[in-house]
Amino acid sequence: MRFDDPTARDPRPDRERQVGRAFVELADTLVDDYDTLDLLDRLVTHCVHLLAADAAAIMLADAGGELRTVASSSEDAEFIELLQLQAGDGPCMQCFRYAAPVSAPDITTTDRWPAFTEAATSRSLFRSVHALPLRLRGDAIGALNLMHHRPGPLPAQDLALGQALADVATIGILAERSIRRSEVLAEQLQTALNNRVVIEQAKGILAQQAGLTIAEAFDRLRDYSRRNNLRLADVARAVTAGQVEPATVAERRGTARRR
Repeated sequence: MRFDDPTARDPRPDRERQVGRAFVELADTLVDDYDTLDLLDRLVTHCVHLLAADAAAIMLADAGGELRTVASSSEDAEFIELLQLQAGDGPCMQCFRYAAPVSAPDITTTDRWPAFTEAATSRSLFRSVHALPLRLRGDAIGALNLMHHRPGPLPAQDLALGQALADVATIGILAERSIRRSEVLAEQLQTALNNRVVIEQAKGILAQQAGLTIAEAFDRLRDYSRRNNLRLADVARAVTAGQVEPATVAERRGTARRR
């Protein structure tokens, strides 16, 4: 149900249900098919829907402590993350560095990250960026970026909800590490990074063979995986290996059924 569904009598119960569903999905790390990449992809999707963000993305630190983009709701969001990595600074990177929230209500008027700001404003993608740490106590393993086309602060209640969602996802990842013991977090994160490469390859194949934009290709890939209760990386791997026809994945159907 959309927030603006004219048939809804009161949007608050619907929002409450969506918040509850988000927390259940992010906390459920004991299932057999738990996958870090799917968890983070669902996190950015929930953030866009629940926090009225135009886009969201997540960076995680790899085994060497370097930040890498592992989930994004759009190509523009992923590009913003790339700009931060190239500039060596920005809201998300500062957030990770200090394990604390960082808000930039208008990136065109801030002088905190000159290289990033210049690159971002020249492309006019987003005007405000709010970064929230994926952390447990004082340690951060990554950061969540919320992006808006218009400038302005994020309401305090939205910042609190966004941080709560990020915290639950972090606890889930670290709880899984505790269950499987040593080094599993680094392995999970590295696997997520490797899977991201396969997903990018599959997006390119779908875009080329089905005449889609990269953004549309990713939407079809994600819809197909959720509609068929398959992991995103597994579908991407099947596409790149020729085990699934790109036209089948690219076919637009109704709303994807969530697991």
